[in-house]
Amino acid sequence: MILSYIKHETCIILAVSPANADLANSDALQMARVADPDGSRTIGVITKLDIMDKGTDARNFLLGNVIPLRLGYVGIVNRSQEDINKNLSIKDALAREEAFFRNQPVYHGLSHCCGIPQLAKKLNQILVQHIRAVLPALKSRINSQLVAVAKADAAYGDVAESKAGQGVKLLNMLTKYCEAFTSMIEGKNEEMSMAELSGGARIHYIFQSIFVRSLEEVDPCEDVTDEDIRLAIQNATGPKGALFVPEVPFEVLVRRQIGRLLDPSLQCIKFIYDELIKMSHQCLVNELQRFPILRKCMDEVIGKFLRDSLQPAETMITHIIAMEMDYINTSHPNFIGGSKAVEVAQQQVKSARLAAAMHKTKDGVDSDKLQSSERTLKSRAILGRSGANGIAADQGVRHSSEPEKIGTTSGSSWVSSIFGGSENRAPMRESSSSKSYAPPVNHIDHSLSMIQLREPPVVLKPSDIQTEQEAIEIGITKLLLKSYFDIVRKNIEDSVPKAIMHFLVNHTKRELHNVFIRKLYRENLFEDLLKEPDDIMAKRKRIRETLQVLQQANKTLDEIPLDAETAEKGYGLDTDSTGLPKIQGLPSSFYAPNSDFSPSYMPSPTKSRHRKAHSGEQPSPMHSNADSNGSGYHSGFVPYPKIEPW
Repeated sequence: MILSYIKHETCIILAVSPANADLANSDALQMARVADPDGSRTIGVITKLDIMDKGTDARNFLLGNVIPLRLGYVGIVNRSQEDINKNLSIKDALAREEAFFRNQPVYHGLSHCCGIPQLAKKLNQILVQHIRAVLPALKSRINSQLVAVAKADAAYGDVAESKAGQGVKLLNMLTKYCEAFTSMIEGKNEEMSMAELSGGARIHYIFQSIFVRSLEEVDPCEDVTDEDIRLAIQNATGPKGALFVPEVPFEVLVRRQIGRLLDPSLQCIKFIYDELIKMSHQCLVNELQRFPILRKCMDEVIGKFLRDSLQPAETMITHIIAMEMDYINTSHPNFIGGSKAVEVAQQQVKSARLAAAMHKTKDGVDSDKLQSSERTLKSRAILGRSGANGIAADQGVRHSSEPEKIGTTSGSSWVSSIFGGSENRAPMRESSSSKSYAPPVNHIDHSLSMIQLREPPVVLKPSDIQTEQEAIEIGITKLLLKSYFDIVRKNIEDSVPKAIMHFLVNHTKRELHNVFIRKLYRENLFEDLLKEPDDIMAKRKRIRETLQVLQQANKTLDEIPLDAETAEKGYGLDTDSTGLPKIQGLPSSFYAPNSDFSPSYMPSPTKSRHRKAHSGEQPSPMHSNADSNGSGYHSGFVPYPKIEPW
């Protein structure tokens, strides 16, 4: 129990030890050494100097030669049990103590540390110095606690009893909640997090770093192979061959790629919805902790409101994607266009052919054989394409002197038929028309057996050999697809965040307060919504009690410096009726005899505070005595109390 008090740094330890015992084995000093290792706040008191063995003295003890203490030692002589039984007064005991020290030569020169008056003076001086050293930090700590407790008390607020007061409190809380929610979205929240993104910054991160970045990584040709494009082009030509690249495959493929943008757009709005729910849970956490029913109702209202706002936002995003799919605007200024696509596609095909030729040359293939093989492939491609366009197969037969001509026209004749070159297109039509109406030549002998054709398979696919013309058509389609998809992607990256902000985020900021008023601000709900749990009411009571204690402590500490200055003036050696020194600065009436000070100190056996006799040591002569304002201090330090016989 003693250690629980003396372990505090603000406590002054009075270690009392008898002079007729070994000071090194003193329990008081050993315990003080545990709590005060450097001895900076321990005062040693040596008692029973008058009953030491003959030839011994306590001079070394008082000088601190045995166990040094920074505050030193004071030797005193108390009344013995015999003196108490004989009703020896305190005044006479002090006079006898003074005579003892005067008659002992060994204690001459130690008057500053001998006697009860010197102990009282030393204790007062140390106390004043200690208070001045500790007071600033103590005041600062109490002030900081006072601010924190006052803030907590303000957070709990007062209990509204009337319906009008409850309505005002509820309306203020709903308004404050909506303002906090809006501030968090706009980044104006006072309690801004310094550890992570919060509020509207998270919404911006979802838009730019998740949604936009994900769309930028989409490749429109990622899941479309060259074979898919080739098959789509041939299917779009119908029963006749196309004279130019058909638009249908491009539109089908680009619509399919635009449709892929719907899912990430809907995922984005779901992410924003989740962030708004999180923000609603982070608003006014401390204030709404007092009202769990109100907190629950507000969460339900804002949750339903956000779910209702989610539907029109999703519908708008679906319409944005559908609009892009419904109208393919090939006149867009950023669209690559047909002429540019053909030029780029031709360059890509030529580059591919050149790379393939160089690779085969490195592998040891003779260049002459390579040219012959290429001319053969070109001739086959032209023949196959001409047959598909309704030209007789025998028209593909050319004189051996025309191979070079065929080779030069295979790569550009069909392109020129699409984007210009009408002078080359007319002769072909005439040749086709004239030869298509030529009378058929029939040299078949009907006596021979009939030629049977193979039935077409159930699943038909184009031939494995891809002609140069088909390669250019595939390249053109890819270029058109990528060009238009980039346009649509930019539109979606811009339109979807705008739709989400308009239909979900800003709509919530504008209408949330009105929704709260309609759903919760009802007189029959005031009492239930503002009902506090029992633990909250108990916490408010404890906080207010703590606040009162701290306020009183702060007031008391403000009064201490004046009293300390008064007490620090020192002691007069004039004594009052008790024989103890007077404290300067106190009025003379303070020492007037009254019921608390009896000059005779006669024993009172009828009083309940009568104690049994023991070693005869006098207890600490000072105690606190509260004044009228409860501060625990008089204008100076308190006097010695009435000491009853033991």
